[in-house]
Amino acid sequence: MSRHVAIVTDSTAYLPARTMERHGITAVPLTVVLGDRALEEGTEISTRSLAQALQKRRPVTTSRPSPALFADTYRRVAESGAAGIVSLHLSAELSGTYDAAVLAAREAPVPVRVVDTGMIAMALGFCALAAAETSEAGGTVDEAVTAAEKRAADTSAYFYVDTLDYLRRGGRIGAAQALLGSALAVKPLLQLAGGRIEPLEKVRTASKAIARLEEIAADRAGGAEVDVAVHHLAAPERASALADRLRTRLPGLSELHVSEVGAVIGAHTGPGLLGVVVSAR
Repeated sequence: MSRHVAIVTDSTAYLPARTMERHGITAVPLTVVLGDRALEEGTEISTRSLAQALQKRRPVTTSRPSPALFADTYRRVAESGAAGIVSLHLSAELSGTYDAAVLAAREAPVPVRVVDTGMIAMALGFCALAAAETSEAGGTVDEAVTAAEKRAADTSAYFYVDTLDYLRRGGRIGAAQALLGSALAVKPLLQLAGGRIEPLEKVRTASKAIARLEEIAADRAGGAEVDVAVHHLAAPERASALADRLRTRLPGLSELHVSEVGAVIGAHTGPGLLGVVVSAR
C-alpha cells in the first residue's frame, strides 16, 4: 500500500465527480435543512428541488459537517494508505466547516493540515486540484498546502444574483445593503473578498449586469494562462452563453468548467445565480 498525501475538501468545491475520482480527492458533505429535513448536499437534495423550495419561500438553512463526520473521513483516508492529509475548505467567514475539521484533525491517526482557503465553489475546487497535483508529483504535506494557498491567492470569484434577498436571509450580506439594492431596483454584482461575499457593482438591468460580469472576468484574466469556471443556479442557458463568449475572449484559457452550484451555495444566492471563477495557473 503506497503512502501518499491525501486531499480532502468539502462538497462546496463542486468538483466534477470524475475529476475527484481521477485525483483521489475526498469531499465531506455539508447539510441543507429543508423544513424539518436535514439533507446531505450532493446526494440527498437536488438543485432543482432546492430552487423550487426557494421560489415557494419555504424555509431553507445550511449546516456544517460534524466533527465526527470529519473524524470518520480522516480515519478512512488514513486506512487507504495516506501518510498525511491536507484538508481544504470553504471560507471560515461563511461556514463553520473549517472549525469542525480542525477539531477532528486533533484526533486523526495521521497528520492533518486544515486550511481555510477563503474560497468557495470552484475557487475552492481549483485549490484542491493544485494540492492534488502536487501530491501526485510526490510532494509533501507542506508543499501541497503551499500549492493550494498560492492558487487561492491567484483566484478571483465574481457573482451576479437576481436579488440580494437570499443572502440577506442567510446573514451573508447586510440588511442595509440588501435593502439598498431592492430600493434602487438594481441588479447586484458581488465578489469574494477576504473570504466574504462583498458588493462589487450595481447595474440597472440583468442583461447589462451579465455583460459587465463578462467584462470583469476578461479583465481579470488578461492574457495570462487561466482556468475558469462558470457557475449557475437554474440558469443553464445564461451560463452556457457566457461560457461561449469567454472562450472567444480569453487567449490564455486552459480549462473551462460549466456547472450548476449545489444546494448549499444555492440556498444563499437563489435561482438565477451566475458566477465566474478565474484562477491563474
